[in-house]
Amino acid sequence: MDGFCIAVRTATVADAALLAGLGARTFRDTFAADNTEADMAAYLAAAFGNDVQTREIADAASAFLIAQVDGVTAGYARLRRGHAPPCVFGMRPVEIARFYADAPWIGAGIGAALMTACLAEAAALGCDVIWVDVWERNARAIAFYAKWGFAVHGGQEFVLGEDVQHDLLMARAAES
Repeated sequence: MDGFCIAVRTATVADAALLAGLGARTFRDTFAADNTEADMAAYLAAAFGNDVQTREIADAASAFLIAQVDGVTAGYARLRRGHAPPCVFGMRPVEIARFYADAPWIGAGIGAALMTACLAEAAALGCDVIWVDVWERNARAIAFYAKWGFAVHGGQEFVLGEDVQHDLLMARAAES
């Protein structure tokens, strides 16, 4: 994978099926080993599908960024403007609601390209803080966000199927 160029583009409604499939696959790849099949199936059915992603893409408060290498989709991120938990300080917050690289591309710079694009988008939107909700057991993601200047500001529950889990809320100033 040496010598390739990563391009990041904004998704359109035409990308709904692509994002539904990629989203479900990357979520399963990341979390299936630590969760029951029933809980995973319930979450995936509710969070991913053409109709779900079409609504999310059409939402004016959302922006999806798709990372591609030579036309092959390698990862994606979803930014969502609006309300943040009380522990996340800022007047104009934006959340990284989803952030995933497809398994074959993990470690190849997709995360860095997506984060750079997320920070640029947050700045372009005039946001002052960018935050993310990350599972406390996802050490790789926590380390990635810390490397980018995110710090833990609190926590909250996340329900996966019937399993109540604890997530960390990490945030940083939005300027890149």
